[in-house]
Amino acid sequence: MAKDFMPKINDTIRLLKALPDEALPVGSIGVIVEEFRAPHEAYEIEFCDKNGATIAQVALRPDDFSVVN
Repeated sequence: MAKDFMPKINDTIRLLKALPDEALPVGSIGVIVEEFRAPHEAYEIEFCDKNGATIAQVALRPDDFSVVN
């Protein structure tokens, strides 16, 4: 995914692909909680329910999501 900037911790993201093992459909909203630069660029994303409880936390590559904020 071409980006004009690097995603950063606390950015809100939207999934571009479903993660069926985590029960997360395309369009799910999450927040970046960690950044990884090696061996490849990746981001730990936390997904919460409407009450704020974590329902999934997964590492994703930049092509798997878009930043929405």
